[in-house]
Amino acid sequence: MPHLFDPYRIGELALSNRIAIAPMCQYSAEQGSATDWHMIHLGSLALSGAGLMIVEATAVSPEGRISPADLGLYSDANEAALGRVLDAVRRYSPIAVAVQLGHAGRKASSQAPWDGGAQIRPDAPAGWQTVAPSAVPHAADEAPPTALDKAGLRKIRDDFVAAARRAARLGVEGIEVHGAHGYLLHQFLSPIANHRTDEYGGSLENRMRFPLEVFDAVREAYPAERPVWMRVSATDWVPNGWDIDGTIALSHALKARGCAAVHVSTGGVSPQQAIKIGPGYQVPYAQRVKAEVGLPTLAVGLITEPEQAEAIIANDEADMISIARAMLYDPRWPWHAAARLGAQVDAPKQYWRSQPRGLEKLFRDAHFGQR
Repeated sequence: MPHLFDPYRIGELALSNRIAIAPMCQYSAEQGSATDWHMIHLGSLALSGAGLMIVEATAVSPEGRISPADLGLYSDANEAALGRVLDAVRRYSPIAVAVQLGHAGRKASSQAPWDGGAQIRPDAPAGWQTVAPSAVPHAADEAPPTALDKAGLRKIRDDFVAAARRAARLGVEGIEVHGAHGYLLHQFLSPIANHRTDEYGGSLENRMRFPLEVFDAVREAYPAERPVWMRVSATDWVPNGWDIDGTIALSHALKARGCAAVHVSTGGVSPQQAIKIGPGYQVPYAQRVKAEVGLPTLAVGLITEPEQAEAIIANDEADMISIARAMLYDPRWPWHAAARLGAQVDAPKQYWRSQPRGLEKLFRDAHFGQR
């Protein structure tokens, strides 16, 4: 059997294979609440045959949203709307579901990508004042964020805790804390965004302090038997920014706190980033975390071909493959990977007759409640 389709566990969470659907923002929520688009989108991906689906970046407060149309989990209405979607997913799919909790920091109050992605200034009708470790804007022409004081830091920790408790009530099976892509926790880690002179800035230990406090708070608030992990950017792709050595140190600290895995990406904290893009370009960073820290790692970044994904797992470069854009382009990517690699995937009976001749054993019955 191909290694990509071996069962796996993140903590106590049993997964049917090593394929994860990466969190991908849809910019289609209303006041933070999931809409019918999320029902269609997540429902479709839930039938993909992947072992794990991570719901898109979900803001822990209104001001933590990347855009006014971002998903949130900060109100009763948000909780009810997402619960409606997850109830449908569970009814028709055995896929494990996690949610990525985050705060956009200085990259909040932005347009959706198809509207240009620019900052919506705080004095604009749809905009709001952003917050960050320091009053340093993401881009030079943007309005500066407000530097967080101790009360602001405490509020953000409390917001993460409240969102984690909402996720627990919804039966979400895992939480990914968003510490990547230039958003708030990554801003604390990177000296590019963090110019503080108190205990939350300066040294590596100080810059890691607030992200670790948030992780600890989420881990304590969430049921002990369900895993919590973090997504990180392993490098800023900018000289003197956050780098792989800092990522290794952070991953060791997370491991000591009961972190179940590390989802390894890169970039996002600066428009000056110079990313060297190519097939699997981020995999070496996941490989280093796996080798040097010993935590389960999820690799992501231009992993598009089944044979490529299989080689990453078989060569022990990562423990799971995280698929993003390729899954949007081909929502049945795991089916097609199983067909090419000679494996089986879970699929609903309604779709069994779609198998091409010669692939009669591609689908297995999707039994529920057996994870």
